[in-house]
Amino acid sequence: MIKRAMLVSLVSLLTLAGCHSFKKENVQPPTPLAKDFTPTAQVTRLWRAKVGDGAGDSGVRLRPTVVDGVLYADSTDGKLAAFDATSGKTLWSKSSRTHGWFGWGDKKRKDAAYAGGPAVGGDLLVVGTLDGHVYGVDAKDGSPRWEAELDTQVLAAPVVAGSQVIVRGSNGKIYSLDAANGERQWVYDQGNVPLLSVRGNGGLLVANGVVFFGSDDGLLVALRQDNGSKLWEQRLASGEGRTEIDRLSDADGTILLDGSTLYGTAYHGNVVAVDGPSGRPMWSHPFSSYTSLAVKDNTIFGVDDQSRVWAFDRSGGADMWKNDSLRYRWLTGPAVQGNYVVVGDAEGYVHWLQTGDGALAARERLSKEAIRAQPLVVGDVVYVQDVKGRIGAYRLSSP
Repeated sequence: MIKRAMLVSLVSLLTLAGCHSFKKENVQPPTPLAKDFTPTAQVTRLWRAKVGDGAGDSGVRLRPTVVDGVLYADSTDGKLAAFDATSGKTLWSKSSRTHGWFGWGDKKRKDAAYAGGPAVGGDLLVVGTLDGHVYGVDAKDGSPRWEAELDTQVLAAPVVAGSQVIVRGSNGKIYSLDAANGERQWVYDQGNVPLLSVRGNGGLLVANGVVFFGSDDGLLVALRQDNGSKLWEQRLASGEGRTEIDRLSDADGTILLDGSTLYGTAYHGNVVAVDGPSGRPMWSHPFSSYTSLAVKDNTIFGVDDQSRVWAFDRSGGADMWKNDSLRYRWLTGPAVQGNYVVVGDAEGYVHWLQTGDGALAARERLSKEAIRAQPLVVGDVVYVQDVKGRIGAYRLSSP
């Protein structure tokens, strides 16, 4: 078993080897929300639904996906469901307890603990589990197609890329599976994984025949999609410090591609712009984060490790604004919805900030449970999922 520690941002908890833990002392309480807040934008909740018990206490960041008007979501207690993205109506729902592991294995085994996914390409839906399985199912009705067994947890959503399914394991390996039958095609092994790392893995980015990801030791890595060989790597964090905690340098967000430029960040690291084809660094700015970035026009948006929301100039990385009114609320990564940045927090609130100056514009409460996954924006609607599996769809407009 690989000995690792996992940093859970919600409670600033470090867990060693998944079982021995200690609580970080002097954790700052969430900044109270202003009671006299007057919204400057109007938010309408379109619908709310639920899939299983969500991520529960697993610490993973389950995020739904929307393809062709259908929202797909999963939970760590073995539920997989499809909803009409406009109305929230359930189109189909599958339970691994009821059906065994989609018909494979012993039906008395515990539920498949979905943690990576769902991901959809064409009519194929792919989802990974905490016990190292990857399932391919029919996106139209959830019926089984194939399963693959890996030697590691799958915490990040796979990517369906043509005839391939690219999967990231928590052991530092990247796997390519045949989308038709789940058979393994190639494996990239980054080598030793640090003993301490942030709980979870950043998602994979597949574009132009290249697989990009941020590694557990603070690197941005590019692989050839056809055979998994490494093209280049660029450092996002130095991993320096007096203690192992100080040396945490996980790049735990999904790498962002805008045009031919890649943007990434890491815990105890920097926000970095890199030329995609060559891997040449373009600019770097000190910035510690465990979430993904977002981009709009000439601005990059990020949330740092104290839950301050930042805007950087895309061309050179200069600070444009910073909002610290949500500090220590353990925000999700940002998403851009029109002229607003949207984030979720540890108390179930969803916040909208103006992209121009970072001023708070609106807030709604999905539930009283934490929202850990980056909100998903599709058109003029944002979808948010909390740790108990509740999903909310919101439309925002200026009053």
